[in-house]
Amino acid sequence: MRAALLRDFDVPFTVEDVQMLDLDPFRVLVRTKASPFCSTDVTSYHGKLGKIPPTILGHASAGEVIEVGSQVQGLRPGQRVIVPGTPECGHCYYCSAGRPDQCSELFDLGGIFPDVATTSDGLPVSAAGCVGGYAELMSISKNQAFPVDTDLPYDVLSLLGCGITTGVGAVLNVAKVQPGESVVVVGCGHLGLWAVQAARLAGAALIIAVEPNAARRALAGELGATHLVDPATDAADAVKSLTAGRGADTVIEAAGTPEAQRLALSLSRRAGTVVFSGLAEAATEVTFPQIPLAVQSRQMLSTQNGNVRMRRDLPRYINLLERGLLDAAPIITTRYGLDDINLALQRSESLEDLSGVFVF
Repeated sequence: MRAALLRDFDVPFTVEDVQMLDLDPFRVLVRTKASPFCSTDVTSYHGKLGKIPPTILGHASAGEVIEVGSQVQGLRPGQRVIVPGTPECGHCYYCSAGRPDQCSELFDLGGIFPDVATTSDGLPVSAAGCVGGYAELMSISKNQAFPVDTDLPYDVLSLLGCGITTGVGAVLNVAKVQPGESVVVVGCGHLGLWAVQAARLAGAALIIAVEPNAARRALAGELGATHLVDPATDAADAVKSLTAGRGADTVIEAAGTPEAQRLALSLSRRAGTVVFSGLAEAATEVTFPQIPLAVQSRQMLSTQNGNVRMRRDLPRYINLLERGLLDAAPIITTRYGLDDINLALQRSESLEDLSGVFVF
């Protein structure tokens, strides 16, 4: 198959032929149909998320099953599947506790991901995040392929592996926003814009988008934000003026920088809820003032993949997309071929793209 390889950090990707390894009895071979280029892969490209080259990036995808291992049940060739960033093994401690977003099949690997192919010069190639979506084929665990029955196009379906699940899940699963509440979304990239749409669906009375990029701020308004705030102004004063001086009931952070996460805390009211979903790089640390953190009874929560349970949440989110209640059209800003991967990297890093999607 052809794959886009990260052979070293800060070196352009190379698109080359690699030889797939024989299919393990518990794995599934999927023909990739679409994979979004995630902003976290910019960080991985620069060597700041612990990936080990040579590797195939791309931790979410959608495709068609073409072969199943001898011990795989419930999947068959020809099925359309979502391949999310997190497997659900169903039997580890976290899956048993109702938190498959922390499944041990991924997170107990310690960043050492399975090899799926070899290069022409004999080097083993891993699938980053156990997916490796920037390739024509994916060899994945049977626990990381979720069949779907829908006519939605593959480029939209691929967003259900990371962007939609994280942004929508942060609002509905983690914050559990209720009708009439006030919600602030800090950062209106693709995650934040899904959170804005979810807050609208949840019936929030105020949806305040805090975003420095004017175009993204305007798009947040088109997708449901009731108020738009440039953080270059005093965002705390702006939010308090809209919430009777209290601050917001819920703040969803979707930017990733320490500054954005501290800002998110400052925009919440006492006894409010703050949900962190962004990540700058593996070594980043964040400091918070102690009074709002400890004395003022805020619920400080975090989320990985929206705390989704794929078998429960996928049908719900697909239904919302089919009915037009979630809109992917303005989120998918560019469609690429695999040979365009370095352009996709450039446009993601420069914030020209919200979600650039590779279509195979």
